Amino acid sequence: MTMRFPEGRRLLVPYVTGGLTTDWTDYLLAYQDAGADAVEVGLPFSDPMLDGTTIQQAADRALTRGATTDAILADLTAVGDRLSIPVVVMTYANLVLHTGVAKLQEAGVAGLIVPDLPLEESGPLEQETAAAGIDLVLLAAPSTPDDRLQLICRRSRGFVYAVSVMGVTGERATVAPETTVLAHRLKNAAKGRLPVLIGFGVSTPGQAAVAGRAGDGVVVASALMRRVLDGATPADLSHDVAALRAALDDPIEHRAA
Repeated sequence: MTMRFPEGRRLLVPYVTGGLTTDWTDYLLAYQDAGADAVEVGLPFSDPMLDGTTIQQAADRALTRGATTDAILADLTAVGDRLSIPVVVMTYANLVLHTGVAKLQEAGVAGLIVPDLPLEESGPLEQETAAAGIDLVLLAAPSTPDDRLQLICRRSRGFVYAVSVMGVTGERATVAPETTVLAHRLKNAAKGRLPVLIGFGVSTPGQAAVAGRAGDGVVVASALMRRVLDGATPADLSHDVAALRAALDDPIEHRAA
């Protein structure tokens, strides 16, 4: 995955649950046109233990309408020639083992996030994804000790995912204070080798500006998926992502809304 290291521009990675609607790939294109640097696609899983209510509801709706991993990857393949930004898949270890890395590669997937895969057991998948040209993105939490952060930053590819809070995904009223501390620790550990992106709770443009300035960018998921669950169209989400882009690019310091 070619994830450009920011030079005065913070990275923006919006999320969509694969197969959530019949036109779900239109959200990817809308994100791209609105200024996203990459898109994160969730493969719906029946036991999403790290996802909060909104993403669980999105996964349930996708599965109820018959979405399958093979169909989602086929949709990605079909839209691949219209996407100029990397696609990062987020899903769980069971689904990756069942699907296989080769199918992700064939669909043009550039990055992979597997939040329930222990670092100590990730070696074989690291090797397999590296051979397939897919970056295995590793996660770090506020409770992660410094020596483990060093190891995560050495082994992560594409970027390192900073989990801003000890909990599941979901919208939150403010950016947690530990977010800035974690971002600082990770940037020290990464030593400029790869960007630090903050996720899990970044919900508004103001929060994106704060979190993005603490790290090198943000991943925004639940706030966007709530809008889709409420009926927002790709055009609607284009406006939302454009607002996040503008907040990240605004040189004026923001405070969380």
